[in-house]
Amino acid sequence: MVELEDVPELIDPVMVAAFEGWNDAGDAASTAVAHMDDTWGGKVFAELDAEDYYDFQVNRPTVWLDGGVRRITWPTTRLSVIRVTEPKTRDLVLVRGIEPSMRWRSFCQELLHLAHELGVEMVVILGALLGDTPHTRPVPVSGVTSDPDVARSLDLEESRYEGPTGIVGVLQEACAQAGIPVATFWAAVPHYVAQPPNPKATLALLNKVEDLLDIRVPLGDLPEDARAWQLGVDQLAAEDSEVAEYVQQLEEAKDTVDLPEASGEAIAREFERYLRRRDNQPPKPSD
Repeated sequence: MVELEDVPELIDPVMVAAFEGWNDAGDAASTAVAHMDDTWGGKVFAELDAEDYYDFQVNRPTVWLDGGVRRITWPTTRLSVIRVTEPKTRDLVLVRGIEPSMRWRSFCQELLHLAHELGVEMVVILGALLGDTPHTRPVPVSGVTSDPDVARSLDLEESRYEGPTGIVGVLQEACAQAGIPVATFWAAVPHYVAQPPNPKATLALLNKVEDLLDIRVPLGDLPEDARAWQLGVDQLAAEDSEVAEYVQQLEEAKDTVDLPEASGEAIAREFERYLRRRDNQPPKPSD
């Protein structure tokens, strides 16, 4: 069990977690957490014992040179903390790791123990899956939450999935069983362009985190990267008539059957997000 040392008292902490592997199509979820960690300069304060949860023949350690000294980085799950100050001050405990190979229940219990020790008020879990969704439309984000008010306020598409699950689903259930408020967001990544990165899906997940926690995440180059990604896929599709026809079929199905992103509430949220970002822009220097 990890013992916490030198961790300051946190302000209204929320745990945000993502795991590489089966739960992370296009690396969209892990990239979202990494973006927040990098943007706000997260400080790693704990890591789980790699030998407890990982098969090193599945997730092998990597060797690297540190000033000529050969070192090894072991696959594991690390926790860092960042402080958000806009529009209000609160702390985020970021969990970044690889889906464990074994002992999933113990893995979740260790994370929940850390959450309890840190006074975490809510757990947010990010995932990404492959789906029959066109790359030209807004990224569908489905969700599961233990709070019906959150589901209504965010207009979540309640997940109807039944079948094999990964560590995201197991951790979601562990939080619910422990009585910890939890929300899980799943971004749908087009299965015909599944290779990472997918900045458009990462951006969609970050927008959900913003809406849920009422924070503003500096997006940096992500919006431009998302536009460039879509243009690149457009060009690839245009070069293959079968792919172009398939994308058109997906577009028609999406537009006629289910387009929650065009709802009045979704449009209102996008406008509110625009206003928040505009209001938080630094003033331009006068001429």
